[in-house]
Amino acid sequence: MSTTSQASQRINALLDENSFVEIGALVTARATDFNLKQTETPSDGVITGYGVIDGNLVYVYSQDASVLNGTVGEMHAKKIANLYDLAMKMGAPVIGLLDSAGLRLQEATDALNGFGEIYLKQSLASGVIPQITAVFGNCGGGLAVIPGLTDFTFMEADKAKLFVNSPNALDGNTIAKCDTSAAAFQSEEAGTVDVAADEASILAQIRQLVSMLPANNEDCAWEDCADDLNRGCPDIENCVGDTSLALSQIADNNLFVEVKQNYAKDMVAGFMKLNGATVGAVANRTEVYNEEGEVSEKFDAALSVRGAEKAAEFINFCDAFDIPVLSLTNVKGFAATKCAEKKMAKAVAKLTYAFANATVPKVNVVIGKAYGSAYVAMNSKAIGADITMAWPNAEIGMMDANLAAKIICDGQGSEAIENCAKEYAALQNNVTSAAKRGYVDQIVEPADTRKYVIGAFEMLAAKSEGRPEKKHGTV
Repeated sequence: MSTTSQASQRINALLDENSFVEIGALVTARATDFNLKQTETPSDGVITGYGVIDGNLVYVYSQDASVLNGTVGEMHAKKIANLYDLAMKMGAPVIGLLDSAGLRLQEATDALNGFGEIYLKQSLASGVIPQITAVFGNCGGGLAVIPGLTDFTFMEADKAKLFVNSPNALDGNTIAKCDTSAAAFQSEEAGTVDVAADEASILAQIRQLVSMLPANNEDCAWEDCADDLNRGCPDIENCVGDTSLALSQIADNNLFVEVKQNYAKDMVAGFMKLNGATVGAVANRTEVYNEEGEVSEKFDAALSVRGAEKAAEFINFCDAFDIPVLSLTNVKGFAATKCAEKKMAKAVAKLTYAFANATVPKVNVVIGKAYGSAYVAMNSKAIGADITMAWPNAEIGMMDANLAAKIICDGQGSEAIENCAKEYAALQNNVTSAAKRGYVDQIVEPADTRKYVIGAFEMLAAKSEGRPEKKHGTV
């Protein structure tokens, strides 16, 4: 492997020092059309091999843009496909570092078939081994399907391009008007990209993510925990708005690794360690704080289409890899816009299905308001949460008491409505009322959330839950 190419430098920066072993270094293009045989194609434009990240085995391929612009030809694709075969046999993650002009035109149908071979291997590996891609240069056309088939995608913020159709090919659009291929668009609007950052940050964050994930769907991600299991979270009540901060307080060593952090910010999703074991977490969010500790964005406590889809996709990943799921619920209803209404029912159905279908340990903590069908969809006991906790000031019910009173006492005057609201809040929305009906298992003080959540997951560690015999669901 040449140590001077960017492709090799990225591999060396990603893996533990001197751990990379190249496979297929002498492979070159076989095609002869358009005088391709006269062109030097070392490694056929992609470096493949294996190494370790913090001692954990991973398989890596890195496209070399200095060789025919990193284009994918027959042998290029075969090298990636063979790497997937090895990774599946060994049960280890695959990390792809993408920098390619796409399909190699000189090889035409051979290259096109190569795309299909990669797609097939990715599809077979889905849910078996974690798949991670990072886009550092061009990733266009059919090549854009590759990050779409992986579990997590990173993208260089300034130079990388990810697109099916280039921006200028879209009717009425130009790059200057809206660069649909840019990292900002793909991470904030499309939701294809989990993290947009500089190259060094991306490689560091991939290493961090790998340390959180199991090697395969039969393994478990666990490490010794040095953090106090009974540690209190004294400031967690102030983090109800920005639940990424609340999850950080609950996590071992306050480390929470958020995914798709720039997309659907009203929903938080990511990984944490609890007593050394990896747990996936989803949570409603109403505020985002900047580095100065100021509120930079605000959202209604409502389920959005993007938020529901983001959470559903994440829960499906956790269930596939036997990662327990924690949810923090603070939701009053559904986003009410004409645009949202087009897809809301289906998106919430996907979220509901994801929670209900997951057989991993599931714990829900109601930290604020939990109203209506939106609450039901957020990992409620009704759809399968194993343990439901709530803070003392939480509210669980059909709707806000004042709104309910206006309906119940319609036409009876303001005093009657006010009295009805008080009665409704006490009888229906009070968390104690929900607990008496068996919908809440424990009422816990916010500061004690961490130890109770850890205790619940410890109790659920050996959980086994069957499902009706079927090939797969259709939601």
